[in-house]
Amino acid sequence: MTDQPVRTEADGDVWRVTLDSAGTGNAVDPAMAAALGEALRARPPRTRAVLLLAEGERFCVGGDVRGFAAAADPGAEVGRLAADWHEVVRALLAAPVPVVAGVHGAVAGAGVGLLGACDVVVCARSTRIRPAYAAIGFSPDGGTSWTLAHALGPARALDLALTNGTLDATEAHACGLVARVVADDELRASATGLAHALAAGPVRAMVRTRALVRGAAVRTLDEHLDDEARLIAESAEDPEGREGVRAFVGKRRPDFRSAR
Repeated sequence: MTDQPVRTEADGDVWRVTLDSAGTGNAVDPAMAAALGEALRARPPRTRAVLLLAEGERFCVGGDVRGFAAAADPGAEVGRLAADWHEVVRALLAAPVPVVAGVHGAVAGAGVGLLGACDVVVCARSTRIRPAYAAIGFSPDGGTSWTLAHALGPARALDLALTNGTLDATEAHACGLVARVVADDELRASATGLAHALAAGPVRAMVRTRALVRGAAVRTLDEHLDDEARLIAESAEDPEGREGVRAFVGKRRPDFRSAR
C-alpha cells in the first residue's frame, strides 16, 4: 500500500523491503519501526535473501526529531521507540537468509545502525554517513555506536560521534563500514544483482559463515576453532554441502536451490 512507510515485494528468490517514506527522509518513528519489523517477519519462506532499499533522496535520516520535540514525555517515548527499533535490528541479525542493503543519499542516526546489522552493504558514491546524535544532544541507539566502534575503532568512532562528523562513501568503504561502492545510477541494479547471486548460493552455509564472522570479534581463537569445527560439520551434513561436494566432483554447477 502506498500510504505505508515500508513496501515489500517478492522478486523471485529475493524478498525486497523498501523504506517508502521519502517525504520524511525515511525517518524512524513508531510507524516505521513497526512496519519494518513486520516486513522482515513476513518474508515468504521460499525467498532466499533479503534486499533492503529506500525510496527518495535519502536512505534514512535517523529518528523523527519533530516527533521527539512534540512528545509530552520524551524520555519514555524515545525509550519505547529505541526498544522497538532494536527489535528490527535483531530481526536483521537473526535473519535465516543473507541480507543485502543498497544505501544512498543521507544515512544518519539509527539508519547507521542498520548498516551493521546487514551482511553486505552496497553504497552509492554520493552517500554521506553521519551519526548526528550530538546535533540534538542524544547518545546513540540502533546499534550505531557498536557499528562505528567495530568499523572505525574506538578513537575514530568517538571523533566522528562527538564532533558530529560525516563519512563519505570512500571513507566508509576504506574502514569497512560498507562492502562496495558503486556509481549512484548503478546502485539498485548492483544491490539487486548481488541479492540474487546470494539467493542462488548455499544460504544456510552463508548464515553459519555470518555467525562465525560476527562471533570472531568476541571470542578467542581457541574458542573460535571449536565453533568452526562444529559448523563446518553441520554444513557437510546439510543437503547444501552434499550438493556442493557432488557438483564439484561431477564438474558441474551446484543447484543449491533444490538442496532442501
